[in-house]
Amino acid sequence: MTYIPKNMNHYAHAAMNLINMDSENRVVLNVGGIRHETYKATLKKIPATRLSRLTEALANYDPILNEYFFDRHPGVFAQVLNYYRTGKLHYPTDVCGPLFEEELEFWGLDSNQVEPCCWMTYTQHRDTQETLAVLDRLDLDTEKPSEEELARKFGFEEDYYKGTISWWQEMKPRIWSLFDEPYSSNAAKTIGVVSVFFICISILSFCLKTHPDMRVPIVHNVTVKTANGSAAWFLDKSMTNAHIAFFYIECVCNAWFTFEILVRFISSPNKCEFLKSSVNIIDYIATLSFYIDLVLQRFASHLENADILEFFSIIRIMRLFKLTRHSSGLKILIQTFRASAKELTLLVFFLVLGIVIFASLVYYAERIQPNPHNDFNSIPLGLWWALVTMTTVGYGDMAPKTYIGMFVGALCALAGVLTIALPVPVIVSNFAMYYSHTQARAKLPKKRRRVLPVEQPRQARLPGERAPGGVSGCGTPGSGPHSGPMGSGGTGPRRMNNKTKDLVSPKSDEYTTMIGKPRDGKKSRLL
Repeated sequence: MTYIPKNMNHYAHAAMNLINMDSENRVVLNVGGIRHETYKATLKKIPATRLSRLTEALANYDPILNEYFFDRHPGVFAQVLNYYRTGKLHYPTDVCGPLFEEELEFWGLDSNQVEPCCWMTYTQHRDTQETLAVLDRLDLDTEKPSEEELARKFGFEEDYYKGTISWWQEMKPRIWSLFDEPYSSNAAKTIGVVSVFFICISILSFCLKTHPDMRVPIVHNVTVKTANGSAAWFLDKSMTNAHIAFFYIECVCNAWFTFEILVRFISSPNKCEFLKSSVNIIDYIATLSFYIDLVLQRFASHLENADILEFFSIIRIMRLFKLTRHSSGLKILIQTFRASAKELTLLVFFLVLGIVIFASLVYYAERIQPNPHNDFNSIPLGLWWALVTMTTVGYGDMAPKTYIGMFVGALCALAGVLTIALPVPVIVSNFAMYYSHTQARAKLPKKRRRVLPVEQPRQARLPGERAPGGVSGCGTPGSGPHSGPMGSGGTGPRRMNNKTKDLVSPKSDEYTTMIGKPRDGKKSRLL
């Protein structure tokens, strides 16, 4: 028989008590099949969160394995648990941003607590979502919409569900697709080709009718008296008009444009949006200018300044912007300039600043030394020279003659190159971003499998079974007596879903008040 001293028994009991106390202070979390073990005090560092208010009365607690199960993303939870341990929230690079935000919302954490080292990487998905929203507004998708989507778009959704669609409600979307969506069908492509053909013919005719060989002179027979009193005559070429063929070409083209804009207006789903569209404004102003020009030629051709009124017909050149309906690349290019408005404004500001500075410098530099052939007689003339030099055009009509003026000219050219080159990469990157997203959207599968939002409920415990543990804190077996299924008064299992309230549901008023965004912009303090 082995003799065991009493003090050794005392030390063994003390060691066993320490081990039991340590095990009671630990909690096991099974997240997505991966078990994590930590101390309860660690989860208490960030109050009013899901993990800080764990209780064995929850439906996801397994008393046999003594663990809490969460069917969530295990990779994100590793960073969440590390946030409880260190107080620093880092963003995993192998997880998409919206998924990370959804996981943080589930665990009751604020996404603004991400560390500065990960902030730029984390917020990239927000820029991507803004880009995709812009592309949705540009209507670059060539997928044919369903009948339900068409009914919703044209405002007869109720008639569609009732089955009382009239013939006009059925024909209106088809007519709109033919004239406004060139890629919706083969017939729409044909009409699109015809529209582009008339646009090109109209602009080509507008340009060619100004060529001297394409104009017909107006000749008048002028009779004069000679010195001996006899009468003589000669032909006087007073002016020239465009050939009559160009008038007929313009009539045919504008007849098509008038027909097209009327059909599109009648069949448009929203008349106000149609009238406010910038491309449509150009379309009906250009068409209207043709009819105004006809009226002026008929009733105001005798006026001396009647030719000046033809200047307003230049609006017809703007019909080129109608090609944006037929080319996604032009839409992306226009959107790129819109997105780069700040950079373009900054470019113009620095150009104006440099032009004024170098125009003043070259004006006084050319006057310091004797210069009989000075081209810079005033600062406004120097503004033109500075603009041409900074934009690296250099017409050569004005040039400095003195050495100091040449030095100023060299500085002006270098400053212009640097000023123009700085915003260009930003504009190029914006165009590449929009274009790459457009190409990616075009390659996406049109139909995807639908995932039903069904949650597998957890099996309830048998009646009369007692759930060990208390209600408060991260309880362990024996930490507090309570009776009934899943404890807490025998009200049955509590599931964490949207229909039933949970003890730690982030949607509760108390939870929202406690974990709301910090008012002073500071991070939440760890306890």
